[in-house]
Amino acid sequence: MTFLTDFADQAVILPLVLTVAMMLAIQGWTRGALTWLLVIAATFGTILCLKLIFLACAPVFGVLDTRSPSGHVAAATVVAGALAFILTRRPAVILPVALAVSVMIALSRLVLGVHSLPEVVLGGLAGLAGTAAFLYLAGPPRLVRPLPIVAAIAVVTALFHGTHLPAEAVILRSALGLADYVAVCRPESGDERHLAAISPSPVPEFGRQARP
Repeated sequence: MTFLTDFADQAVILPLVLTVAMMLAIQGWTRGALTWLLVIAATFGTILCLKLIFLACAPVFGVLDTRSPSGHVAAATVVAGALAFILTRRPAVILPVALAVSVMIALSRLVLGVHSLPEVVLGGLAGLAGTAAFLYLAGPPRLVRPLPIVAAIAVVTALFHGTHLPAEAVILRSALGLADYVAVCRPESGDERHLAAISPSPVPEFGRQARP
């Protein structure tokens, strides 16, 4: 499962996204390239905001067993769905492809114990929303040469698969800082339960240890 989940790691996704944008621009689909970057950035931004909110307010949302919506699932879903549209130019294949990839990565995160069911569902929904946004904003599908794009994706994936970015640690520190400014999430003086709800949890996206 670790091998599977590593395909959706930011260390793979980010260079892949930049490579596809470059390939689209080279092939003359500037609108598609810009929309691709914008939609995926918006999806990542949505997940980041959700992570900060849920982590900072862990005591409030703890009953939902939701502390860190899955960035792996969101990234895999939006990238797979948008690529399906780019490479096939058939809107009908987008949802099945996006859902299939979303379910596979979500299962890998659940089996590895780094996310709860609500967390992978939130990630999948964010990814599907990004996919729908790309379909709407990209305009009529352009004829592109799929082979160079697929080849570039294969090379990038082979180069970066298995590497990891420590983004989750930064998010955890930011969440702790955010808690100081959100009154409903601020623990009472001397109450360490709030920190315990966040800090001991291993880095969800990159640590691969089981959740407590």
